[in-house]
Amino acid sequence: MEIRIGVQHVGREVVLESDHTAQEVRALVDAALADGTTLALTDTKGRQMIVPADRIGFVEIGAKKSAPLGFAAV
Repeated sequence: MEIRIGVQHVGREVVLESDHTAQEVRALVDAALADGTTLALTDTKGRQMIVPADRIGFVEIGAKKSAPLGFAAV
């Protein structure tokens, strides 16, 4: 699942692929915002992304990705 996080005062979004479900990500975001702590997510390669909750501009939780499609000659 693709997750995009907009961070205040940063020009680029944080984008990661995660094995978490949409409900799990939503629960983690809600908990971080409610507690004022950090949002910590792990991507599919095991890397951790940590964002301070007070700097989160938005979180976009995408649908689970399907297999990539190739380009065909028209």
